[in-house]
Amino acid sequence: MPRVSVRYMIDDVPAAVAFYTTYLGFTLEVDASPAFASVVRDGVRLLLSGEGSSGKRALPDGRCQTPGGWNRIHLEVTDLEAEVQRLREAGVCLRTDEIISGPGGAQVIVEDPSGNPIELFAPRR
Repeated sequence: MPRVSVRYMIDDVPAAVAFYTTYLGFTLEVDASPAFASVVRDGVRLLLSGEGSSGKRALPDGRCQTPGGWNRIHLEVTDLEAEVQRLREAGVCLRTDEIISGPGGAQVIVEDPSGNPIELFAPRR
């Protein structure tokens, strides 16, 4: 089965593994902490690259690869309100204070412990 991989720059790989496996339904695939881990969910592999991993090395021009930004993985959920409540109660950081609705559905953006965004999306039914 073809698989999509997304690489996120991570400050603390064990904390990221705990976040993705505890709150977002990922399963640990490879654990080479503290430098690297990969987690999987529904055919998506998320590569968590920390200090010491080849994926987070400085670029040839000296720029450092850092977490954050606005590009994000997009996870579909069936009950967005319940997910938001569950994550808020767990202390997960939400970039958007309220659910944003649009023509295709509704979304909220949460952050992993390094500040990388994850969009939770409920399609309009």
